[in-house]
Amino acid sequence: MSHLFDPTVLREYDIRGIIGQTLGTADAYAIGRSFATLLRQAGGSRVAVGYDGRISSPELEEALVAGLNASGVDAVRIGMGPTPMLYYAEASAEDVHGGIQITGSHNPANYNGFKMVFMGRPFFGADIQELGRIAATGAWLDGEGSHERREVQHAYVARLVEGLGGIDRARLADLKIGWDAGNGAAGPALELLVDQLPGEHHLLFTQVDGTFPNHHPDPTEEKNLADLKALVAAKQLDFGIAFDGDGDRIGAIDGAGRVIWGDQLLMIYAEDLLAQVPGATIIADVKASRALFDQVRELGGQPVMWKTGHSLIKSKMKETGAPLAGEMSGHVFFAHDYYGYDDALYAAVRLIAASARLGRSVTELRGAMPALVNTPELRFQVDESRKFAVIDEVKARLAETGADVDGIDGVRVSTADGWWLLRASNTQDVLVARAESDSAAGCERLLAEVDAQLAASGLQRGPQAGH
Repeated sequence: MSHLFDPTVLREYDIRGIIGQTLGTADAYAIGRSFATLLRQAGGSRVAVGYDGRISSPELEEALVAGLNASGVDAVRIGMGPTPMLYYAEASAEDVHGGIQITGSHNPANYNGFKMVFMGRPFFGADIQELGRIAATGAWLDGEGSHERREVQHAYVARLVEGLGGIDRARLADLKIGWDAGNGAAGPALELLVDQLPGEHHLLFTQVDGTFPNHHPDPTEEKNLADLKALVAAKQLDFGIAFDGDGDRIGAIDGAGRVIWGDQLLMIYAEDLLAQVPGATIIADVKASRALFDQVRELGGQPVMWKTGHSLIKSKMKETGAPLAGEMSGHVFFAHDYYGYDDALYAAVRLIAASARLGRSVTELRGAMPALVNTPELRFQVDESRKFAVIDEVKARLAETGADVDGIDGVRVSTADGWWLLRASNTQDVLVARAESDSAAGCERLLAEVDAQLAASGLQRGPQAGH
């Protein structure tokens, strides 16, 4: 017996496909068998399994557990919840050696997928390809595993609340916060969380609904924050927090309705953290603002620019011992007083804590940031066979010009008044561009440099590709 996956589903950071077309229960069963085989070979025997609120998730979970059991691994079924709750179940239990979350993350409702942790580390890239190879050859170990249900949500929420440790609760009594769960898997945990937080809380869309009837749960797109902005304005709240479909990415707006982007949140977290851990290393991805790297340096920290991708960032954190890292996409990783994985609910608690410790409101912190002109992520489709080749061509041309290039992930070119970025997505057939400058004219000039490089490779920045 063996199994062949659709070639499109084994991605760089996870496994992801369209239900009924490229992904189904047979795939889930095969993932269980292959993952269990690898885990047993590494000396592990028990896996935590969780799932998000998508309609297809329960049947995938059943098939996954059956696959794990058939290859001799026990499953700890924690039920529906956000991805970070699964990470918590894996990180906090000594008898658990891996974790699998069934989630389509921020993709449309007809998608689903799997995010995995293996013996305390991210499972991605070559690991996922190996999983596919084992399935294709049918080289599965056989066995009889068991499965049990374990309630972890209350323990998880209690752990989140510890993020306010050492802060006088009375100082937080006047806080007024808006929350938008986007009908994603974080809703029930969020309801429990705000019951234990000081202040006044207003919640939107905590009812889990895999059809996402109110708006798409992706807080990195400003249009999806419209309901939260309206709530903050109507109730005159201090700030608002939004989550993606599986609760591992955070979005935020301040009391004036301004978006606080991923790199700007990281500026707030960095200032708070460096006051507690002087000289700490702080990692951000190549899409982050120069203002963040400058600020970390000015506060005595060690800024590290690294590749985009939550698995790659987590691995770099382990390598460098960094207590904090983040991505433009809203993944924030705290290893300081936490486990080092991306947890948007914990990040929300740490935003409350940072504001309290720094003695400034979230709106004041956002308002104090340098006024730079930048583009959002500009994504455009490029043939899969061309996307990495184009980056190599751009690198070669820039090498001849003496430009200031960081080639860690694509090309990031720094100039006197800003920078521009061009990189290939690891998960889609798209190139991603971004530019930032001190002025609008500077930003236009930097974008023109991007366009000139694309033109030299026979491309143009065409219609925007979706996520």
